[in-house]
Amino acid sequence: MGTPLVTDTYIALAGPTASGKTAAALAIAQAFDVEIISVDSALVYRGMDIGTAKPSAAELAAVPHHLIDIRDPLQAYSAAEFVSDAQRLIADIHARGKWPLLVGGTMLYFKALMVGIDAMPKADPALRAAIEAQARREGWAALHAELARVDPLTAQRLHPADSQRIQRALEVFRASGQPLSSFHTRAAAAVTETSAQPLLISLEPMERAWLHQRIAVRFDAMLEAGLIDEVKALRARGDLHAELPSMRCVGYRQTWEALDGLWPMIELRDKGIFATRQLAKRQLTWLRSMPARQTVACDAPDALQQVLERVRTFFAGQP
Repeated sequence: MGTPLVTDTYIALAGPTASGKTAAALAIAQAFDVEIISVDSALVYRGMDIGTAKPSAAELAAVPHHLIDIRDPLQAYSAAEFVSDAQRLIADIHARGKWPLLVGGTMLYFKALMVGIDAMPKADPALRAAIEAQARREGWAALHAELARVDPLTAQRLHPADSQRIQRALEVFRASGQPLSSFHTRAAAAVTETSAQPLLISLEPMERAWLHQRIAVRFDAMLEAGLIDEVKALRARGDLHAELPSMRCVGYRQTWEALDGLWPMIELRDKGIFATRQLAKRQLTWLRSMPARQTVACDAPDALQQVLERVRTFFAGQP
């Protein structure tokens, strides 16, 4: 493959958690001259390695990785910041004569990069505190019902227990008077036909049971590797709390709550696996709303070969 033109296009590899994205990305990196840009809202945090299934030191050394370990867990990282960082990195990687390979499961980041993102209201601590107080009084299911009245499109894709996203959607509505979904719609309408079209490969299982089994095996491996001790170390810092975006990541949230005594530690495995399944379900819902994706069955025996063939075909069509 020759030196690519300086362009803003890229290869994207998306999929639900535990679908085999890391293995597929490394296979692409072995076959083609790429650098990996992480599209994962949890991998940005330093000191959160086990519960995020962060690539190993050997995997990180095998190919250049970006947007991993760039934030302290006390700091937030928004979709708008990701878009800015990713666009800069895409240009830099092309300038080095390589291709950007964007890999991850944070679908909001992918969608923001691909269809644009409108300037939404910034986080408002007072509004957020008011919503949290209301949730303590009425429960998150009641707030989900309120969201369904003011922003049915967003409510439809959120689980009634998805407190973080329900809170943000209500915060946006109360701050702007506009539903969160309207910002996404306006951003999508702004994309022109001349925008560079990336290759989006989506790893999706034919059998949901296959993914559920992998999720269980991976969560067991996290527990064996010391997830509880990792969260204990984060708590011991003294400046982190359960409502931070970092501590709301799947696995960390359930472990934090168990350490708080909200339910017996013996229930951690089941709660962690259930929460991860719910995350995977949301990720698949996001993916299926992206019609330009090229689907590869991640539970097929030849999944890696299919991924590599899609990439070869994409490069063959490049100028």
